[in-house]
Amino acid sequence: MRQILYVFLSSVLMSSCVLSDSEPFNGNDFDGTAYRPIYATADELTKVSVTAPVSLTDPGKIYVSDNYLFINDRGRGVHIIDNKDPKKPVNLSFISILSNYDIAAKGNWLYADNATDLLVFDISDPRVPKLIKRITNAIPVSYFPPYQNIFFECADEKKGVVIKWEKVTLDKQPNCFR
Repeated sequence: MRQILYVFLSSVLMSSCVLSDSEPFNGNDFDGTAYRPIYATADELTKVSVTAPVSLTDPGKIYVSDNYLFINDRGRGVHIIDNKDPKKPVNLSFISILSNYDIAAKGNWLYADNATDLLVFDISDPRVPKLIKRITNAIPVSYFPPYQNIFFECADEKKGVVIKWEKVTLDKQPNCFR
């Protein structure tokens, strides 16, 4: 009886390792949507400027320094807000940084990513931030979207640097999956 049970359990376990023809290897069927890379040239990426305030669209990290807030707007840059009166914050300016998704700060220094570069700003006077240093190629290039179990168009280095991904409808399943 014990041998029969052993053979039965072994066959059940082995059958679970067989892939069905109707189920894709990665477990996901292509539903007609995928991610497409958006590219920028090296010249476009190096353009960093302090502009008039703009509205927040996709807030990320927030850094607080004295009465000032530095709010990352994912993919766009950093908002500088005077928060002296928390009931009436004043949007002072915007640091436009293409492909900026993260910020960090310590003391009078604000660090921001710019695709593959790391930017260092002097924020000792938050009303007038100054780009002090650009460390090129400090951040590895990502040639795939930041999502799991999705189809995407494979990135092409010849088109530029991938700065973000957009979800699109496609007629044909793309070659890349993550």
